[in-house]
Amino acid sequence: GWLAVAGGFFVLTFYMVLGGYCIYYVIINLIGIFGGMPDSSSFGAMITNPVLSIGITLLFFVICWAINRGGVAGGIAAVNEGRADIGLSSRGLKDAEKATLESRDLAYDAIVVVVNKNNPISDISTEQLQSIYTGKITNWEQVGAKSSPIVLIGREAGSGTRDGFESVTKTKDQCKYRQELTSTGDVITTVSQNENAIGYASLSAVNDSVKVLSFNGVNASEQTVLDKSYKLQRPFVLVTSKERPLSESAQIFFDYALSKDVKPLIEKAGVVPAVK
Repeated sequence: GWLAVAGGFFVLTFYMVLGGYCIYYVIINLIGIFGGMPDSSSFGAMITNPVLSIGITLLFFVICWAINRGGVAGGIAAVNEGRADIGLSSRGLKDAEKATLESRDLAYDAIVVVVNKNNPISDISTEQLQSIYTGKITNWEQVGAKSSPIVLIGREAGSGTRDGFESVTKTKDQCKYRQELTSTGDVITTVSQNENAIGYASLSAVNDSVKVLSFNGVNASEQTVLDKSYKLQRPFVLVTSKERPLSESAQIFFDYALSKDVKPLIEKAGVVPAVK
């Protein structure tokens, strides 16, 4: 009777609040950078803003959304297999995937080459990177620094950053890594502690413990990423199916994610919004 109704109402309310928070978390991390749960002030702002709270809670019930952290291709596979309406990926679609899927750029991330702060070099070319990471250049003296062996640091297989780096430098499956690390933070820490190390990382995650090199004479910035003059970059894309049209509610969310309203959230995450 009434007890069952009350219990059901309680469970429904709980999942509405939880769902609203989860979708909020998705939105502020929309480009795929999962840097930890939002702080208490962010959560407080959500629950005290009735428009935001109601809108986010409704979205929880009308959008079939799946987050898959299974590497760069996780979101692509989820859409292709019909497990998600919209997928997130940190690479563009491959030719074979374009037969059934389509994508829209959400944001761009500059991948920067980092060295130890004591390293005297300030710029590196595509050819030098190719030679260094494939083992043709093994000593810093060959690129203008003091004589010492080069220690190659990279990301693990399946990393979107690694995929972007190897795609641009055309070194896929050729890199002679000394260490393959599982996070950008580990790359930065390792390079900062080893004067002979070189690595790559997302610009948004780099701090002043390492030196960022210009690439082919171009520094990474919002402007050079947008005008494509900085070539070492990767897109964050929203992936949808060509064969299954989005539902009305999913389309509303898709349009919102690509609108100017989301631009501040993307900028807060440290990457460059695709929308101008």
